[in-house]
Order: sequence, then C-alpha cells, then structure tokens
Amino acid sequence: MTTGTDSGDALARRTLTLVNIPSVSRDEAAIARAASGMIPGSFTVHFDDGEAIVASTDRVPGRPLVLFAGHLDTVPAQDNLPGRIEGDMVVGLGATDMKGGLAVMLELAAWIDREDPVRSVDVGIVMFTREELPVAESPLPAAFSACPLLGEAALVVVMEPTDNTLQGGCVGNLNATLRFHGTSAHSARPWDGDNAIARAVQGLGHLVSVPPRPVEIEGLTFTEVISLTCVNGGIADNVIPDLVECRVNFRFTPDRSMDEAREHLHAVVGDAGELEITSVSPSGAVCTHLPLARALGRAGGFDVAPKQAWTPVAQFTEQGIPAVNLGPGATRFAHRRDEQISISEMRRTLDALKRFVTGAVD
Repeated sequence: MTTGTDSGDALARRTLTLVNIPSVSRDEAAIARAASGMIPGSFTVHFDDGEAIVASTDRVPGRPLVLFAGHLDTVPAQDNLPGRIEGDMVVGLGATDMKGGLAVMLELAAWIDREDPVRSVDVGIVMFTREELPVAESPLPAAFSACPLLGEAALVVVMEPTDNTLQGGCVGNLNATLRFHGTSAHSARPWDGDNAIARAVQGLGHLVSVPPRPVEIEGLTFTEVISLTCVNGGIADNVIPDLVECRVNFRFTPDRSMDEAREHLHAVVGDAGELEITSVSPSGAVCTHLPLARALGRAGGFDVAPKQAWTPVAQFTEQGIPAVNLGPGATRFAHRRDEQISISEMRRTLDALKRFVTGAVD
C-alpha cells in the first residue's frame, strides 16, 4: 500500500489536474473526456455517452456492488482558475465541490488496478455532468435507462462535500412563483386602484411565519423550511403597482413525496395569491442504517448526520438504489471565490475507502 505522503501527493496532483480543466455546467465535454481517460484499464466501461460515465471492476457472483459517484461540472468561475497547491490545500474552482471527491474516486480505482487487493465488494465509478443545474437537465435518467449495472448497486456513495461526515438522505427542493394581483392607478389617487404590494404584505405574513418543521428519520433530524427568496414589484414612484411576484423555496423532508410537497405549499399559501410551481426535485431516502453504510462509517470513524440540502442521492434512491453522501470537501468553501480542499482530508477519505472495499473494518 502506498504511504500517506505518496497518496496525498497523488491526490493533490490529480485534484489540481481536474480543477485546471474548465467545466462550468453545459461546457463539460473536455473534462468528461479527461475523466473517462483516467479510468484504469482493468475497469469495464459500461456506459459513456459523453455526459455520464459508468465503469466497474469485474463482477463476482454474490458480491455486492458499491458505486462511488460524483459530478464533473462547476459553478461559473470567480477569477479562481488556474488552481494551485498551497501547503495542505488545493485551491481553485471546484476544488471542494467536487473535483477533490472525483480525485479520491479515481485514486481508489487506480489503487485497485495497481494493487489488485482482495475485496469484499465490487467497485464502480459514476461520473456525470450538469449537477449544478436544475435536475431536469441531469443526464442521470438516461444512464438509469441505458445501464442496467446502476440498478445492481447495493450502495451508492455520492461524494459531494460533507466535511467527511456520512450524511443520510437529502431534503427535496421545490421552487415556486407567488403572484399578487391588483389594479394600477396614479399614486396621488390610490383609491382608484388596488395596490398589489399591499396585498403581498398581507399575503406573505403567514408564509414567512411558518415555523421550521423538524422530522426524525432513522435517528437523523431533518428540518423542513419555507423561504421567501425574492420579491419584485412596482414600475415607478407615481404608479400604484398591479403585480408583485415573489420567489418561494421549499426544502421538504424525506417523509414527503414531490406531490405531497406541492399540495402542502398550496395549502400554506391558500387563496392569498396565485402560486405556480416551477420546479421540484425529490428528497432522498435515508440509507445510513443499512449494513454497508454502517461499515463505511466504521471504516473512517465518520460521524453520521442528515443532509440538509439537495444532492443526487435523491436521484438514486428514487430509482430504488440505496445511496448516502460522503466526501472530503468542506461545505464552507463550496461555490466561493477562495474555494479549496484539504489534502489531508482527501487522504483520510481515500484511506477509509480502501479499508471499506477490502473489508478491513473493525
């Protein structure tokens, strides 16, 4: 087995290589080609349409398949390319979300290819584009349809940044537009109209006062929240506005389906305004209690927590494929101008995954 220093150097180099391949959402062709080329020769590529890549070791009958999954794209750059290595950190666009996680996956595959260790699980890799965009643009549904191997997985480890915490499930994500209508008039004679802003003030009072709802699932407490994220109204200082549009974000807990989330938000709004649901992403089922997930947690001594955000775990569990979140990235650095990831945390993740796939778990 390589030493900690050697594995850290390799992880840093691979992360920096991935960071320095621009891959803003919808412009990921170059990194998809590069990542596909990093898959070791002993792995079989089962699916590669340029947008999603699925590869695995040879299957052994009766041995469970564990897939390590992550996205290739990043948010837009903020003068943070090219990347660089500073002490224990790789700094640059996408370092924590989630080029570092990809580097760990690929280094694990390279180690399996090089060392051919005795394993207790079969190992696969799933890499895909457009995760930073609305789920409707995800390439994963096409991969689910075309690649039966995905449905064979006993566990998927989505390597989103979690600060090396094993995180179960994820909250669903619903976006909506809430409109308040009135009648325009001259502001000197407001009684000739019906002020949409006044209607909005009255109608939003209940919405913003809805308290967070804690929900415990498999010992993990998620928090359901409704947030007002944008308000637009008015066209001039001397015009009573006839329309106010608000943006509403609803993060719903894994005990609700998408239909139930829609129904709940409509019930909360009632007849206060006109509600239009614009997008819904499902919540993710909690799988941290499953034996393989527990073994993964023990392999790294990882704390277990709920995922109070949306991740592709939801897309896998929606297909009936068990999935959890675990990654070396620091959530506090995601999408920041000074985005960075700790090399020692990546090494911690990689060492734990080596123990996990070989069954060397206490």
